[in-house]
Amino acid sequence: MLIKNLALAGTFALSATVMTTTAVAACAFENDVEIKTLSAGFEAWKAVTDAMAECGNVSAELDQEFRTKQPAAFAANPSLYAIGGVSNGTVTPLLNEGTIRPLDDLVAKYGENLSPNQLIRVNGEVIAIAMMVNTQHLMYRKDIFEDLGLDVPRTYDEVLDAAQTIQDAGVVDYPLGATMASGWNIAQDFNNMFLGYGGTFYNEDSTPAVNSEAGIKALEMMKKLTAYMDPEYLVSDSTYVQQQFQQGKIAMANLWGSRGGAMDDPAESQVVGKVGSAAAPIAVEGGPPATTLWWDGIVIAKNIDDATADAAFRVAMEGLDSEMVQGANEDAIWLISGYTPGDMASGAIATATATPAPISYPSTSQMGLMHTALGNKLDGFFTGNMTAEETLAAVEEDYISQAKEAGLLE
Repeated sequence: MLIKNLALAGTFALSATVMTTTAVAACAFENDVEIKTLSAGFEAWKAVTDAMAECGNVSAELDQEFRTKQPAAFAANPSLYAIGGVSNGTVTPLLNEGTIRPLDDLVAKYGENLSPNQLIRVNGEVIAIAMMVNTQHLMYRKDIFEDLGLDVPRTYDEVLDAAQTIQDAGVVDYPLGATMASGWNIAQDFNNMFLGYGGTFYNEDSTPAVNSEAGIKALEMMKKLTAYMDPEYLVSDSTYVQQQFQQGKIAMANLWGSRGGAMDDPAESQVVGKVGSAAAPIAVEGGPPATTLWWDGIVIAKNIDDATADAAFRVAMEGLDSEMVQGANEDAIWLISGYTPGDMASGAIATATATPAPISYPSTSQMGLMHTALGNKLDGFFTGNMTAEETLAAVEEDYISQAKEAGLLE
């Protein structure tokens, strides 16, 4: 089944970290079934899986490479994990392979505290429970902007102007940071900018459409921005940029809202109280913020017995309750009862209310293939081996090859 539409009604190392506990604290029941989870490794997931672990017999694997591990792990029989942490951009492979189960019966039994906008449906069935919304928005050093008399950039041209002023002042190592690591991250940064220029990824017949004026403009703007970044930007993922901020090395970045709370963690940040947030910059006047909206949430494996699925869902509900939110309010823009937006959420909220381009997120099979093709080929432009046009042509060729294999193109 190829999914064509899907509707939303501290720093971790990239390697896996496993936490196991048998303690029962605030959990409403004592779990006696072994439950394993696999999710991303940012702070919100740590808070959720810690809360799940209070039920006992829960092992949580937090890994930024989760998206590459989940398809095979959930296809195993039995599945290697009962609970998966997913987003609208990573759930599609699991749906296409049929390795996650509908949740309507479990929602009816244990989901009394869920709100309607947490229920993610495909073809009328609940297939995931959303816990938070996320977007990349502008984070900036408030103190530096004030000292230099700078306004918060509203457009990417203004970002370039501010970066030049900051560089001339010599107050940080690099004016800008960006999540432009080769692969998934650089593809997502391109997606943001491409949509900001009004681009369309593929046509109605699933043929690719990125080798366009919008695609060229997106690459050219990204290249201009790199002049103000650490030269190693092709290894710069979200954790890298977060640490650059925390260590006082950069003054601006379009970074995930879920990373905002870490800026004010005195245990690891040298810039507590100094980082503000604003809506993601626009690429063209009158256009939307150059970013995308995402949700993160949980799915339950299909290839496990019903008793394990039942226990897994109950454990998940304990991880997604208001008590967890009260202890991790600043870690995400939660969709869970009890959330109070903090200062670092203001940029993400401003972005969301400015109606950023919708993209095909929630994800489609076509968009998943395009994202992979972009991640495979964009490096060639930034290393100087290909022109913008050659790079985008290579992306389209890669996409066509994948789409034919997937049965989307003849």
